[in-house]
Amino acid sequence: MRVPFPWPRGSRLVTRSLKTRIANWVAAGRNVVGDLYHALITMGWPAFLLGIGVIFVLANSAFALAYLAQPGAIAHARPQSFADAFFFSVQTMATIGYGIMYPGTFYANVLMSLETLIGLFGVAFATGLAFARFSRPRARIRFSEAAVVSLYHGVPTLMFRVANQRGNQILEARVQVTLLRTEHSPEGQRMRRFRDLVLLRDSTPSFSYSWTVMHPITSNSPLSGTSRATLEEQDAELVVILAGLDETLSQTIHARHVYKPAAIHWRHRLRDILSKDTHGNYLIDYRHFDGIEIEPPETQREA
Repeated sequence: MRVPFPWPRGSRLVTRSLKTRIANWVAAGRNVVGDLYHALITMGWPAFLLGIGVIFVLANSAFALAYLAQPGAIAHARPQSFADAFFFSVQTMATIGYGIMYPGTFYANVLMSLETLIGLFGVAFATGLAFARFSRPRARIRFSEAAVVSLYHGVPTLMFRVANQRGNQILEARVQVTLLRTEHSPEGQRMRRFRDLVLLRDSTPSFSYSWTVMHPITSNSPLSGTSRATLEEQDAELVVILAGLDETLSQTIHARHVYKPAAIHWRHRLRDILSKDTHGNYLIDYRHFDGIEIEPPETQREA
C-alpha cells in the first residue's frame, strides 16, 4: 500500500547533488542488504570508518563470549574475564601472534581457526572497499551560484558559468540542462515534467578553465514567456549535468547542480572574469566567478 507523500511548495525535488527526495517504495521482504555494496561505497568517510570500527568491536565481542562459553579455553587468562577474552580475540583476528595467552583446549583451537579465517576475509573486504572508494573518479567542477538572463546578440539568453578546478583537462566535455517543473494535463492531473534546453554550445573538446553555458530563450524555448514568479509557481528547477573524460584518470567523470528560481536573475549579466596581463597572457579572476551585475539601462531599453 502506498502512503501519500506530502510535497510542500518550494521544496527541492532534486538536491544540488541530484539526489531525489521522493520516497522509494520497495516490495515487501526486500532490505538494504541487497544494495549494501552501493551503500558502503557512497556513504561518507566518517560513517564508513565508524561502521568498520563498530563491526570490528561487535565481531570481537561475539568471539570473546564464545571463548568464555568454555572455562579454561584461553590459557593464562583470568577466569571469566571478558577483557582478556576480547583482546585475545583481537590478537587472533588480526593474526598478530599471541603473548602470554593462547588456545588451551580443542574447542578454543577450532574457534581460533574459524576466527582467523573470518579475519582474513574481513581484512580483504575492508581493503577492497577502501580501494574502491579511493579509485572512484570525482570531478572538481564549480558552478556559479547564480544564473542570469541577459541579452546576447539581441536575444534573451540564460547564462551560468562552470569551471574546472583541477589543473588538468576534461576531454569531450558535454553539458545538459533540463527544466523540471509542474504541469497540468487537460484532465487536471498534476505531473512533474522534464524539458531539455537547447544550448548554443553543449560540448567542448577540451574543458580546462571556465565555460559560460548559454541557452537562447526563443519562442520555442520552454522558458519563453516565463519569469521568476511563474517558475516559482511551477516549482521549477534547472538541473545541470556535466560529464567528460578526465585526461589524468582516463575515466568518465560527472558533476551536477540545481538552480532554483531564486538563483536565476533576470536583466542581470555575469561579471567579466577575463583579462590580460602585461605580457598579453589571458588571466581568469575566479574571485568574481559568482559575481553578477545589473544590465546597463541602454541594454534594457533595447530589450
